[in-house]
Amino acid sequence: MICLLNRKLRHISLFLFALLLVQGCALKGPQPPCGDGFLNLKDCPPVFAKDDKRIAQLMDERRWRPFEGLTEDPLQVGIDAKIPIQSAKVKIIGPTQEESVNSIAAKIWMIEQAQHTIDATYYIFKRDLIGRAILGTLCNAVKRGVDVRLIVDSVGSLHAIHSELKALVNCSAEGGFVKNYAGETTTRKARAQVVIFNALSKVFVRFNRRSHDKLLVVDGSFADKALVMTGGRNISLDYYGLTADGQPDHNTFKDVEIIVKPHSNTLADKDNVGRLSERYFGLLFLHKGNKRLTPWLNYRGEAIQAQIALQRIKGFEPFRQSYDGMAKYLSADFKEAKVRLAHELDNLENWDVVESYEENRDRNPNSIVTLLNRITREADNLKTIRVVSPYLFLPEYTGPTGKVIYDAKKEFDDWLSKDPERTIEIITNSVLTSDNFMAQSIIDMDMAPRLLLSGDIKEQWVEDEEQSELNPEFVKSHEWLSQTNNPRIKIYQLGKIDSTLLGGNKIYGKLHAKFMFSDEIGFVGTSNLDYRSRLFNNEFGFFFQSGELQRELANIFEQLKAQSYLWGSDKWLAMRKKLRQADGFKGRWAKKQRTTFTRLRLTGLKWQI
Repeated sequence: MICLLNRKLRHISLFLFALLLVQGCALKGPQPPCGDGFLNLKDCPPVFAKDDKRIAQLMDERRWRPFEGLTEDPLQVGIDAKIPIQSAKVKIIGPTQEESVNSIAAKIWMIEQAQHTIDATYYIFKRDLIGRAILGTLCNAVKRGVDVRLIVDSVGSLHAIHSELKALVNCSAEGGFVKNYAGETTTRKARAQVVIFNALSKVFVRFNRRSHDKLLVVDGSFADKALVMTGGRNISLDYYGLTADGQPDHNTFKDVEIIVKPHSNTLADKDNVGRLSERYFGLLFLHKGNKRLTPWLNYRGEAIQAQIALQRIKGFEPFRQSYDGMAKYLSADFKEAKVRLAHELDNLENWDVVESYEENRDRNPNSIVTLLNRITREADNLKTIRVVSPYLFLPEYTGPTGKVIYDAKKEFDDWLSKDPERTIEIITNSVLTSDNFMAQSIIDMDMAPRLLLSGDIKEQWVEDEEQSELNPEFVKSHEWLSQTNNPRIKIYQLGKIDSTLLGGNKIYGKLHAKFMFSDEIGFVGTSNLDYRSRLFNNEFGFFFQSGELQRELANIFEQLKAQSYLWGSDKWLAMRKKLRQADGFKGRWAKKQRTTFTRLRLTGLKWQI
């Protein structure tokens, strides 16, 4: 009886295994047979398709390769590269709710208008309406013959299976044929290649090193069509000014992005800004910690959801209005500029990131932080520095013996001392608008006090809430008023007391923009200039030189400043007091700022924020 039962179970197991195989093959989707009008070759290219050598070379460059088969470390190539200053045209997408909608409309429009290649990498790529709509658009691009590569960060876009991304990979089965420079169909079939950056599932991966990039490159190697988009916005509904049912969302992240394209006088250059951005993406794509997704099933349900999401967002009235005018939007308001690509690829490999900070920084001449330091040291005529960052820190690094290795406060003081007309203005989040309360504790208990306060005033502010901001004598004292009203250093924090969170009627959103500019040079990118950006994350962006762009960023700066209070002012203190009294999640965190900062400092966790 037992033997008979075992035989039956064995037969059932074999049957289920065979059924699984059959279903797996069915779900995978067979390659359509060659029909009339096709050559009897692999993937059935049309009889009129061209065997184009330039496209063949480009497709080979874009092919995923295991790190073990490479002759050079891609990161080292990027660190050693002699990145040129290039002529380009640049358009800014600002922080308003309307511009947030324009941003997602621009991304979808750019993908739908792509003719040859698309490269995209994002730290956060959510499985929400925006994420699925982008995947649907990318899948459609592959089917019409556009070669697609996508990178998502394994922590920022954490998911056990990534079935939605695997569904995109499976779009390759229906991929069209890539067109050449003349617009002719070639014998090369478009693919969707997706990798997870520093995948947690890989053995020995350095999981604390993240790709914080937000980058979209369309037709990078085709200078007359290339578009490059970068800045602070991730792929998530939180960033694009729309609710899940298509209503305007004014509580969205306030962010800034730029679209860069080759200048007309660089179209013949081998390494114009589009091509250079595509090559940078290729280095990140082949990083040794990455894992390529290879699906076993077709995830048809995910593919259907992506198309539904795409059609749904196109049905939203705010999106439709923006999208219908996108051809005009992306042909206007581009400013001529000199640009230079910069990155922090060395952060992905550096050891002793705190103790060897200066040595590590100098190892990468293409580092965002290195170039910032060089600009401030060498530009004698520099009068004003303006910085916008949600999580700006003022770093100070000490070695094992306690000796200070690097102190940004000293650099600021030295820079200011060289010219009495020099000023620094900063806009960042407040306890009211921040989405990262640990980072905000470092801003309010370290960055701002170190820049503005000194002696007992600074110590009293950081150590004792009752004897500082809750003490009327302290905040009305001559020492406090004179130090917080420094005429040369101004720190503004987004949000005011009339916020809806405090019973008012204004929505201030959450600051997420990362840009800076001076009299001569500016930068827009992904770096927050916090400890993670400086030490652990790869970051990306463009330095630029353009009076028109600087004026446009100055207007955005003034708009944000008008929605902010000066750190340490009476109004700023009143807003903090009302938030604490209102209690709630943010109120409770506001009360714990000093305790939070002390714990971060004592445990060393502040380096991870």
